[in-house]
Amino acid sequence: MSTPNNDPTYAIGELAREFDITPRTIRFYEEQGLLSPTRTGQNRVYDNKDRVRLKLILRGKRLGFSLAEVKTLFDMYDSNPNSAVQLEAMLAMTEQKRAVLNQQLEDIKMLMTELDDVEARCIEELEQLKRGTIA
Repeated sequence: MSTPNNDPTYAIGELAREFDITPRTIRFYEEQGLLSPTRTGQNRVYDNKDRVRLKLILRGKRLGFSLAEVKTLFDMYDSNPNSAVQLEAMLAMTEQKRAVLNQQLEDIKMLMTELDDVEARCIEELEQLKRGTIA
């Protein structure tokens, strides 16, 4: 699809296939104010800005950002596309995500150590049972 000025446009199904998500997911993002397609009758028509935003939404989700956080960044960008405030907010959010992930990583390492200990005790007891040294 394309508009009269030859900018590409997309139907909801095209974007859903491209990004391997459901049309319902795209409609949900629209309901949350993250996408704003135009309409031709009952059909939604997405432009390149919507496509880029969809890509950014999915990347943000993959990185652990909430939709509210993504919307905050979009709102800052919409009010001033070259804003240092937006970049500073993104850096702060990135730092927070990194801290959460580092804590989760430490928690996982601790759990892995505990699992290793449990596994070692189970193996030791099983070997003792096989040798008949445990009653």
